[in-house]
Amino acid sequence: MKCCRFVAVALMILLITLTYTEAAGECGRMPIGQAAASLTPCLPATQNPRSKVPPVCCAKVGALIRTNPSCLCAVMLSPLAKRAGINPGIAIGVPRRCNIRNRQAGKRCGRYIVP
Repeated sequence: MKCCRFVAVALMILLITLTYTEAAGECGRMPIGQAAASLTPCLPATQNPRSKVPPVCCAKVGALIRTNPSCLCAVMLSPLAKRAGINPGIAIGVPRRCNIRNRQAGKRCGRYIVP
């Protein structure tokens, strides 16, 4: 009886762990909405290629590229970004416009390529 109880608890812990691991998306444990909200200062620069990119935006983008570069792509291609009026074709160039050296130039993000 104790053995069956132990096995049941162990299986439950394993299932919870697997579910939690699966829940981590492109932005890791941070929900994509939270990652997108942190990039709010970049909004004008993602809609107009001629607008000046604010330094706070460059800092946020640089930090995200250092910690989780695939998250930036996921945010740009998300339905949330589309609703916010972000143009992925313009947004993909923000890291270059910020002169971020460690951006993933040449890497594909959906149908876009990081310049």
